[in-house]
Amino acid sequence: MATPQPSLLERLFQLSDNKTSVKTEAVAGLTTFLTMCYIIIVNPLILSATGMDHGAVFVSTCIAAAVGCLVMGLVANYPIALAPGMGLNAYFAYSVCIGMHVPWETALAAVFMSGIVFILISLVRIRELIVNSIPMSLKFAIGGGIGLFLALVALKNAGIIAPNPATTMGLGDLKDPKALLAMLGFLMIVVMHHLRVRGAIIISILVVTAIATFMGLNEFKGVVGAIPSITPTLFKMDFSGLFTAGMVGVIFVFFLVDLFDSTGTLVGVAHRAGIIKDDGHIPRLKKVLMADSTAIVAGAALGTSSTTPYIESASGVAAGGRTGLTAVFVAICFLGCLFLFPLAQSVPGFATAPALLFVGVLMIQGITKIEWNDITEAVPAFLTIVFMPFAYSIADGIAMGFISYALIKLFTGKAKTVPWMAWIIACLWVLKFALFGG
Repeated sequence: MATPQPSLLERLFQLSDNKTSVKTEAVAGLTTFLTMCYIIIVNPLILSATGMDHGAVFVSTCIAAAVGCLVMGLVANYPIALAPGMGLNAYFAYSVCIGMHVPWETALAAVFMSGIVFILISLVRIRELIVNSIPMSLKFAIGGGIGLFLALVALKNAGIIAPNPATTMGLGDLKDPKALLAMLGFLMIVVMHHLRVRGAIIISILVVTAIATFMGLNEFKGVVGAIPSITPTLFKMDFSGLFTAGMVGVIFVFFLVDLFDSTGTLVGVAHRAGIIKDDGHIPRLKKVLMADSTAIVAGAALGTSSTTPYIESASGVAAGGRTGLTAVFVAICFLGCLFLFPLAQSVPGFATAPALLFVGVLMIQGITKIEWNDITEAVPAFLTIVFMPFAYSIADGIAMGFISYALIKLFTGKAKTVPWMAWIIACLWVLKFALFGG
């Protein structure tokens, strides 16, 4: 009797070897999707502040996420989902386009180039060298600073924090229904997250939107509709003004932030899934890095900020996901969302503010791992964290962190403890400020 041939999915994803099934992978994919699908609403709102077409960004967000998930699933066979990253989209919109007055077309070109750099360093294995050479205190501080930056953006969008001529900023009108609904949304997310409710963020966004619509604070435009055109952002990258000192710095920040974010997510999720070997080796690492890099380039071409692995993938792993089939199911869900543009268009900014604020909470948790008892580590970390929201620039926070780290170590007799890559980065930032200012 002939031995039955394994199915196509079995051959592609080695389901039996990973002790999983199609049903388990489908449940895991849906779980991951529910925890991260808020991005299809939040990302278009953030990027449209730059003048980008809201509908086109919505489509590019869905397709970029689907492409990233498909490449990760089919090529690397990892249960890790990708989508335009929180923090990176805020840097794109508020720091680069609005703060530096850079056209969004040029900013997309910067994202594209950061992806090309990612591909190159993934091919020659420089990525691990760079990650390992950056001081741990600065790695944790960068995440914490981005968390505070997102919190400031969220509170401002909700009207909870408002400009104040006497003190620069202060409390807004807390009696405003929009501010109250934003606070309600944040409370909902916190409670549901504590109770381990799947999709807490998207549930909060939809509930606040429904209440706002009922109160007449928002126009409901429906749930399902025609897919908007992606033409306004598709291949609209402008490379003509890219190679200036300021824009090279922007490319570097896109690269650096995504480097930490994607590497940390990869290690965390792979460890949770039991993929990492006993010797610390990560199987198919080169394919994983190439999938990540390809997603960045594809996302920029489509018209969105950097695409990155999502730590929310851990929820799918907790639900049993062990192979790339999980990521493939996430991709299918994102493609299905293309028909939900009317719903995404109905969501007001104050309904997504709680999501930004909560992501800020998650990102700042890493600062507990900083060596606060060592002043030579604590001060650079502190400056990194506070400069991001106060200067309203993720790039300036990173710059101050590296420069202060090098100087403090130099003048305290600890120069030999500074990795050579950190010296190079610090010197590049000093040169940038000396020649071109802030």
